[in-house]
Amino acid sequence: MSKRKYKISVIQLNLNDVAENNLKKCISWVRDAASQGAEVILLPELYSSHYFCQSEDVDNFALAEPLYSTSFIAFSELAKELGVVIIVPFFEKRMAGIYHNSAYIIDTDGTEAGLYRKMHIPDDPHFYEKFYFTPGDLGFQAIETKKGTIGTLICWDQWYPEAARITALKGAEVLFYPTAIGWHPKEKEQYGENQYGAWMNVMKGHAVANGVFVAAANRIGLEKYIEGTEGIQFWGASFIAGPQGEILAQASHDKEEILIAEVDLDLQENVRQNWPFFRDRRIDAFGDITKRAIDK
Repeated sequence: MSKRKYKISVIQLNLNDVAENNLKKCISWVRDAASQGAEVILLPELYSSHYFCQSEDVDNFALAEPLYSTSFIAFSELAKELGVVIIVPFFEKRMAGIYHNSAYIIDTDGTEAGLYRKMHIPDDPHFYEKFYFTPGDLGFQAIETKKGTIGTLICWDQWYPEAARITALKGAEVLFYPTAIGWHPKEKEQYGENQYGAWMNVMKGHAVANGVFVAAANRIGLEKYIEGTEGIQFWGASFIAGPQGEILAQASHDKEEILIAEVDLDLQENVRQNWPFFRDRRIDAFGDITKRAIDK
């Protein structure tokens, strides 16, 4: 059963390094967050490597790891040592030819509380994720941990209100979004402000519409490793929002940071009592939502 109050944290990092170094770095930052009182800690998407989806290259499959190997072992030991919940996004090798963009939810005793596989997979310029990732098959989940009931969605999932709604309806108190999102440098001046604003607004909308806390952990830094391209400038700006969309903590665009905020379940209940969006849903009229398009 969730405590009425607990502290959550998102960690914003530059992860443009090799797996061994990224692992050491993340372990150190998780320790830091725990020392500041964090009880549930979120790392950015695909923590262990640079954002390799900028190209379609079969050599990048070597970055994937089987379930319960390097990342799980390291963070399981850390979670148990520190008594915290850690959300660890990683590149999962399920079998030859099937790979997922996944996240462990590791409980305070080091056991697996849950596993999430990214459901929505993008295919945009320099975000060629469909080449690498099979869509998730575990569905949307509210995961019971010793600190609280939480839901994990991953990056592209953040644009879909259905994902947030189902996760919240299952009982998640917080929606955690490990993320790797940034600007194409050539587009930043013209489109950058609107792109970043849309990213913030859609997740704040999920918080309001569902009466939940929302936490997003992004990368920072320019990752430019393909000849002839300008790379991706990850925009950081990780944040934690409350159930009215209020910003409880916000990171910069360009610094490595730890954000911490309190989840207050009494506040959440009060918000839902005064804004009873769940009560007033017309579930009898929503059948068409499962269609690809509503043809005339």
